[in-house]
Amino acid sequence: MKKIFLLPIFFITLALSARSQNVTSLPDSIYSGEQGKMHVQGVAVDKANGYVYFSFTDRLIKMDLSGKLIGSVTGFVGHLGDLDFNAADGKIYGSLEYKNDAIGKGIRKSLGVQNNNENGFYIAIFDGSRIVRPDMSAEKEDLLRTVYIKEAVKDYQDSVQTANGKKPHRFACSGIDGVAFAPAIGSADTNKKYLYVAYGVYGDTDRDDNDHQVLLKYDIANWDKYGQQLSQDKLHHSGPEKPLDKYFVKTGSTRYGIQNLAYDAYTGNFFAAVYRGAKTQFPNYDLFVIDAHQKPVKGQISSGTETIKVQTLSLLHAGPKDANTGIRGWRFEWGATGLCPLGDGLFYISHNKKNKDGQEQSTIYKYKWVGDAQNSFILVK
Repeated sequence: MKKIFLLPIFFITLALSARSQNVTSLPDSIYSGEQGKMHVQGVAVDKANGYVYFSFTDRLIKMDLSGKLIGSVTGFVGHLGDLDFNAADGKIYGSLEYKNDAIGKGIRKSLGVQNNNENGFYIAIFDGSRIVRPDMSAEKEDLLRTVYIKEAVKDYQDSVQTANGKKPHRFACSGIDGVAFAPAIGSADTNKKYLYVAYGVYGDTDRDDNDHQVLLKYDIANWDKYGQQLSQDKLHHSGPEKPLDKYFVKTGSTRYGIQNLAYDAYTGNFFAAVYRGAKTQFPNYDLFVIDAHQKPVKGQISSGTETIKVQTLSLLHAGPKDANTGIRGWRFEWGATGLCPLGDGLFYISHNKKNKDGQEQSTIYKYKWVGDAQNSFILVK
C-alpha cells in the first residue's frame, strides 16, 4: 500500500522540480515598484521557490514572480550592492560597503544619517525564508549575517607611490560590488562552487593602476564561524584572513569597477557589467565577458612605481575587438544595475528608472545571450 502511494508523489516531485527549472516559463518581465530615493544595484532569482530579490542600496526587496511584494529588509546606512542566489544553501549573498568617500557620504546625507562609520566591506548573507513582511530591520531581526572582507579593506586603505606622488587606494580599490558563485576558473570540475567578489575601482584618468578589474575567490564552506549579526554603529572584523586567490583582468578604465558580476553555467563564463570609463586610450565598453574556461596565467601589473606578479584572467575571444588595445567587449546600455543568468542562454537584466519625483524603480526583462560582433543580448519578445 505504501509503495503504491509513494510512487506518484515521487513523480510529482520530479515534475515540480523540472517545472521550477523551466526558464522559458518565467515571466518576460517583473516590475519592482517604486522603492525610494536609492537606485537599484542588483537582482537575484530563486527559481525553485519562485522569488526574485532586488537590492536598492539601502534595502533588500523580496517579491514573487508575479511582482507581488513579499517582504523587505531595511535600515542599511551603507551601500548594498550586487546580489547572487546560492542554490547550495538557499541564501542570498550581497556586497555591503561602509566607507567615508563621496559615495558613502552621499548615502548618509540622503538618508539623513549623521554617524561617521569606519570603513568596512562585507558579504551580507540573507536567509530569504525569514523575509516575510515589509520593513524588517537589518539589525534587529535575525535574518542576515555579515562576513568581513579584509583583503578589500586593506587595499582600500593602502596607498601607492606613483611618479606623480602618493595616490590613495591600492589598485584604485573603491570597495566591493559584483558577487557571483562559480566553479574554479579553468577547472573541469563544475560541482564545487566558490564565491567571487569583484572590487569597485575608481575611474581616475590621471593614474594607470586602475585599468584592471580585481576578483577575489573564497571557499565559503567554513563561513558560519565568521558570520555576525549586523551592527552598524560598531562594525565587526570577523572574516577570512585572505582569499584563496586574487585575479586581475585588463578591461581598461571603468567608473567604479564591476557593478554586476554573474556566472552563467550555460556558457561557463563570467559576465561583468560596468559603468563606462573615461580614458580615451581605451574602448570603454559597458559589458565584458571573462573566459572562465581558460586557466589563470601568471603575469605582471603596475602598482604605483612597483611591478608585481599576479594571476591574470582572459576576456572571451568574441564580439568587438579594439584595434589599439586588443580589449574585447560590448556596448550595452543595461546590466550595471542587475544581471542574472537563468539558464539556456537567458538572463534577467534590469532597466532602472527614476520618476520625476525621484522615486527609483526597476523592471527586469528577459534577454537572450547572442555574443556576436553586432549584439551582446537581444530582448526576448
